[in-house]
Amino acid sequence: MALTETPICNFGEKAKDFMLPSTKNNKVSLKDCKGKNGTLVMFICNHCPYVKAIAKRLATDAKALQQMGIWVIAIMANDPKQNTEDSFENMAAVAQDYGFTFPYVFDETQDVARAYDAVCTPDFFGFNSNLELQYRGRLDESGRMPSSATTRRELVEAMTQVVETGMGPKEQIPSMGCSIKWRPKEI
Repeated sequence: MALTETPICNFGEKAKDFMLPSTKNNKVSLKDCKGKNGTLVMFICNHCPYVKAIAKRLATDAKALQQMGIWVIAIMANDPKQNTEDSFENMAAVAQDYGFTFPYVFDETQDVARAYDAVCTPDFFGFNSNLELQYRGRLDESGRMPSSATTRRELVEAMTQVVETGMGPKEQIPSMGCSIKWRPKEI
């Protein structure tokens, strides 16, 4: 497990299109994900201890964002041959276990992760209603530790600001987690 941090937010960068299979046995595109007040695209996986530590909070915060008119989608781009816990079948189990109310899709080719320049799990991309990037930070400060009642909900706060102003916070703390498990390059 290589600990990786996300780069700083490239404000205004447009969301990249995709069409990926969901654990609900349908395909989901960016067009399907455009929320009235914003869109959150996040790269997660099943095996990463950073994702496991936040999965319940992530499900709760996603519901709060959805109530604000923000569409949420999670993309799993890891090569499941490197860790069988990241298989498509396990994605469906994880989505059900944590009560994900958003699509959980598989980027088997890793083309979408490369297009977004995703680097780790979790990696959050918060877009405004025009699909312009406004947030590339962390969920909250707790990382792999349990959160408390006083833990700032940084992702929710940032996306609330995006809903209200169309712009994300100027200062953002990078997300950190396990590096994406890239497929070996074909020779």
